[in-house]
Amino acid sequence: MFKKFEETKDWIENIKKFGSRLDLDRITKVLDELGNPQNTFKTIHVGGTNGKGSTASYIKSILIEAGYKVGIYTSPYVVKFNERIAVNNKYISDKNVIKYANIVFPIWERLYNLGDVVTFFEVLTVICFLYLRDEAVDFGVIEVGLGGTLDATNVIVPEISVITNISYDHMNVLGNTLESIALNKLGIVKPNIPLVTAVEDKKIFSLFQEITLKNNSELTILNMNDITDVSLSEIIKFSYKGNKYQSNLAGYFQVKNASLAIETIEILNNKLNLNISRRDIEMGLINTKWPGRFEIFNKNIVLDGAHNIGGIEALGKTIPKVFPDKYVKCLVSIMFDKEHEKIIEVLDNVCDEIYFTEFDYVRRADAELLFSESNHINKRFYKDSKQIFTRLSELKDNEVLIVTGSLYFISNIRKLLIK
Repeated sequence: MFKKFEETKDWIENIKKFGSRLDLDRITKVLDELGNPQNTFKTIHVGGTNGKGSTASYIKSILIEAGYKVGIYTSPYVVKFNERIAVNNKYISDKNVIKYANIVFPIWERLYNLGDVVTFFEVLTVICFLYLRDEAVDFGVIEVGLGGTLDATNVIVPEISVITNISYDHMNVLGNTLESIALNKLGIVKPNIPLVTAVEDKKIFSLFQEITLKNNSELTILNMNDITDVSLSEIIKFSYKGNKYQSNLAGYFQVKNASLAIETIEILNNKLNLNISRRDIEMGLINTKWPGRFEIFNKNIVLDGAHNIGGIEALGKTIPKVFPDKYVKCLVSIMFDKEHEKIIEVLDNVCDEIYFTEFDYVRRADAELLFSESNHINKRFYKDSKQIFTRLSELKDNEVLIVTGSLYFISNIRKLLIK
C-alpha cells in the first residue's frame, strides 16, 4: 500500500504505459464495487473540443459564489498534479490522493491480474468521485476527458449537459469529420436531461436536434446575437442578454465560454430553484481563474495551451485584439500527434517572429520538424526550451511573447515564470 505522495503519483501516472481503452465496462465494475459514489451528489457534465475547462471553472465559481459546496474535475493539470480534483477552489491534498489510491489499488490489481487493466484516466475519475462523495459536495462539475460516448466520466447522470464547441482534435479516436466528432461528443446526452451548447457550425445543428429529440432532452443553442459590447484587454467586458459582465480571464474565446456558463446557470436555476442572483453570476465570473489559457504575466508574456486547430484559431483572433500595436514573438512546442502543420500555418500569419522548441515528453514533436513545416520568413528552432524562453522573455515595451502549443509545454514554462 502507498505511504508517500510521490510513489502514489508515480503509480497513477505509470498506468499510462498500458494505454487507453475507450469503453465503460471497467469503470462501471469498479464503481459498482465501491457503491457508485458518483450518484451521491448532483453533477454538471461539460464536454466539447475547446473551452471545457474554462467553462467548467466559470460554472463552478458561480455556484460557489451562491453558497454551494462545489467539486470540479478537469484535465490535464498545468501546475500541480492535484489540481485535477478540487473542492471550493482547494485542490485535493497529497494525503487524500494517497488515501483514495489505496482504496482503488486492490481492485485495480485484481483486474490487472485478470488481464483487464483499469486505465490511468479511469483511476483518476474513480478517485475524484470517492473524494467528492466524502466531501459531501452539493455539485460536481465534471469535465469530459476525451470525446463523450465512451469517456470514463460518462457514467454520471447530470442535472445538465454542456457542449462548448466542436472542432478537429483526436481524429484518430473520434473520426475525421465534424459530424463523427459531434456524434461522439453528443454521447453525453442523457434521457430527459437538458443540453446547452455554444456550437456555431450550422452544418451539425441537425445532429444536436436529432440526438436531443431522441432523448427527450431540451436543447438550448447559445444565441451569439445575445453577446454584445465586447471589449478585450487584460480582462474581458461584455454584455449577455443586456446584462453587463466582466472576467479576469483574457481572450476572445472567453466571452463565449462565460456566456455559455451564464446560460447553463440560468437553466439550472430554473430547474432546481437554486436562487442564484445576478450578483452571484457577476462575482463568479470575476473570481474565475484558469491557468495556462491566455494567461498574462508581466503584461507582455502570454501562456496559452492552444493545442488544436480550434484553440489556435481562437488565439489568432485574440492576439491582435488584445495587443493591437505590439510586435509579436511566438515560442511554440506541439505534440507530434496533433495537426502541427495546420497549427503552424495559423501561427505563421499571427507572429512577427516564431521560435520552435521542444521539451522532455515522449509525444512532443521535434523542434527541427516544426521549423521545417513553417513558411515564416523570420523563424528559428532551439532544442533547449528553458534557455530560449529565458532569452525571449527579456522584452521591449513594444513587444509581446506568446508561449503556446502543448499544455504540458505551457506547464513547464509556467513553472519557470512562477519561480
